[in-house]
Parts: sequence; structure tokens; C-alpha cells
Amino acid sequence: MGKIKVSHYQVFSRVANQGNPAGVVFGGENLTTEEMQTIAKKVGFNETAFVLPPQEKETDYRIRFFTPGHEMDLCGHGTMAAVWGIIQKIEKKDLFYLETKAGVLAVRYQQKTEELLMEQASARFLPFIGEVKDLCEAIGITMEELDLRYPILYGSTGVWTLLVPIKKLSSFEKMKPKNHRFSEILVDNPYASVHPFSLETYDFQVDLHGRHFSSSFSGTTEDPVTGTASGVMGAYYLEQIAQNETKVSLFIEQGNEMGRPGLVRVLAEKSSVGTQVMIAGIASFVEELEIDY
Repeated sequence: MGKIKVSHYQVFSRVANQGNPAGVVFGGENLTTEEMQTIAKKVGFNETAFVLPPQEKETDYRIRFFTPGHEMDLCGHGTMAAVWGIIQKIEKKDLFYLETKAGVLAVRYQQKTEELLMEQASARFLPFIGEVKDLCEAIGITMEELDLRYPILYGSTGVWTLLVPIKKLSSFEKMKPKNHRFSEILVDNPYASVHPFSLETYDFQVDLHGRHFSSSFSGTTEDPVTGTASGVMGAYYLEQIAQNETKVSLFIEQGNEMGRPGLVRVLAEKSSVGTQVMIAGIASFVEELEIDY
């Protein structure tokens, strides 16, 4: 059995015990996939990121992401935690090119504000063909609470989530996800997470409110403040809600119901190759953990 240090960061808030926690492992290039999975399970956060040497030319680092249950192609807050750790521990510069299973992505660091800006893959959307009634029951709401002005769609800027528009903010407090049912309801995309959202918000200066329920296979229930889901939600907003606009800048709140509120800034812009997305936020170090694996 080995031991390894895992750096605990929180992203999208610098208030203690708010935002989204993430584990980051440096110096784990000799770990096997199975060992990484074991470490992520023992850490217990929604995601743990492993910072590795690059395999491609002109990239800076390779990052792998693990939930307690499986490996992810991409994780927004995990990426930001990893880059903040790199800046604090290894090197400080304005632009990083990172290899992920979702492709090579750029992350910019604004030294003046200490904000991180993360590029995401072009947005993709697919229709939901499952039973809407079953979906509502699985997240603890009625069908009448859906905002039927907008479609329920799978969306991805690197990882798939099901975007579910909700009428009222009051619906979010009562939600009790049955994550184990998601894979049977999301018949056409069983590994996707579920992301209900609303145009009603706690903060009147914010554009969207969301919650993020983990997939049936993640080994977790809910993510406090999600980067990739917020990113694709910005693209959804541009394509379905603000259809006459070519670009939007949004603030998205999440984590309020978990007592871990955080804020994600999302930039989405239509282009000839699809809707391009960038998310922005802040990160901070919390503590070092030592994990047996």
C-alpha cells in the first residue's frame, strides 16, 4: 500500500466551505488507472484531478479526472483547481494548454484579478427521448414545475448533462434526486448527469440558477458548483432563450441548497463552427490530505 498527498482546493468561491471542493494530485505519473480511481474514491470529492506530464507537443500538462465511481473526460472545477495548484506550486504564467480526454483546452490566468478563464469544447446538444414523467419523479418534482417554453436537452462542452428547465426557484429546495434511477431513464445517454436550472435566481444580479445531480455511476449525489454544466448552460441560453443574440455574458449561481454557494461567469458566442464557450471563476487552497491507496 502506498501513500500520496492530495491538495484540496475549492473553486468558484473563496469563502470558507463554499464553492466546489476538488482534489488535485501532483507527481502521480507512475500511478495506474486503478490506483487513481482508488485515490479518488478515498478522497470522496465529486472530482479529483491528476496533473501529469504532457503527451502532445506544445501542451503544458495532461490532466485526468476521476469521480469516486469512474473517470471523466473533463471537469470544469477540477481543471481550475489543477491550474490554480500549478500556479501556486510549479509555475505562474498567463496561458496554459492542457490535454484532456475532451481535447486540448486553453486556460488563461488574469494575474490582476486572479481569475481563471477556461476554454471548453464547442457545445453539442441532443434531444431527450426518455419519459418526462419518470425524469421528474427521479429529481423530486412534478411535471407542472417544468418550464415548457424551453426543451429538455442533453448538452455537452466536454461531458454530457441533461438540461432541465424549471419554472420557479421554489422547486429547487424540494428536489431529492434518485441518482440510481437516472441510467434507466436516460436510455439514450445513461452516463449523463442531470442539471435542472431556472431563470429565477436568489441573487437578482445573477442570470441563471442551477443544481447538478451526479450520474448513476459517479458514486456521488450532487455537485455544488459545476464548471462544465454551467458552460453548456450558457450555450443553451444563447441557442434557446436569447436566440436573437450572437453572444452572451452570464453569471450562474449554484450550490445554495447545499450550503456551498458559488458563482460561475460564462461567456458564449456563436461562430461558424458552433457555439463557443468559456467559463471564469476563482480558486483557493484549503489543505493537504494524505491518502493510502
